[in-house]
Amino acid sequence: MRIDLHTHSNRSDGTDTPAQLVRNAAEVARLDIVALTDHDATTGWDEAQAAADQAGIRLVKGIEISTRYDGESVHLLGYEFDPSDAALLAELDRVLGGRDSRLPAMLAKLAEHGVHITEEDVAEFRGTAVASGRPHIADAMVAKGYVASRDEAFAGWLDQDGKAYVDRYAAPLVEAVRLLKAAGGKAVVAHPWSRGSARVLTPEVFATLAEAGLDGIEVDHNDHDERARRGLRAVAADLDLVVTGSSDYHGTGKSAAFRLGANLTDPEQLARLLTD
Repeated sequence: MRIDLHTHSNRSDGTDTPAQLVRNAAEVARLDIVALTDHDATTGWDEAQAAADQAGIRLVKGIEISTRYDGESVHLLGYEFDPSDAALLAELDRVLGGRDSRLPAMLAKLAEHGVHITEEDVAEFRGTAVASGRPHIADAMVAKGYVASRDEAFAGWLDQDGKAYVDRYAAPLVEAVRLLKAAGGKAVVAHPWSRGSARVLTPEVFATLAEAGLDGIEVDHNDHDERARRGLRAVAADLDLVVTGSSDYHGTGKSAAFRLGANLTDPEQLARLLTD
């Protein structure tokens, strides 16, 4: 059984519609189970479920929440929670508001360096996404010829140390775990030892998260080398946490290495995640 538990549609920063994503998962990647985990939003769930019913593939309904721990960005995957939970919705609204509110400041910083992008330019690439994100700014920069790719836009301009970066609100990590659990969901830290989060997500911090209700760790991810995967598996074993694997698929928004099914979750681990 082929299972991919981390993908994105154009309701956040992917390029496939939810339906296209599900069809690609079934027909191209030959997945049996796929999770839709758009950033901070669940608006693609209904479309994805309808496509999954037609394609004969199981959909796991999920989200990837923007959180912060000790000053570093950490992404938290949530699965099969109540999307109408009032407390969780309020926090997600605050996170999404932070995405939109920083857009003018980032565009102003770009303009200071001769990169002239308007909010209308970004809106063209935002499409049906629930909020404007850095990938949409990157797409506008590509379209206007300032950079050749999203990767180049992030590397020089939009990453945390980039010339146009502006911080935004992200949910406190421990509180986000608790909110997901209170909404009946399952919580898994996404690609924890990639980028800056590797500095703060120590085994001791994972123990704290487990006490708050954390269910699992995304171990098998393209941002983790073999040493990181071994270390994270050891942490998961020590804390009796589920181990997941996934592609972090964004359509053409990421390199081909992040294709659907690039990393997979063991069926027994999925059963543990959704039934414990």
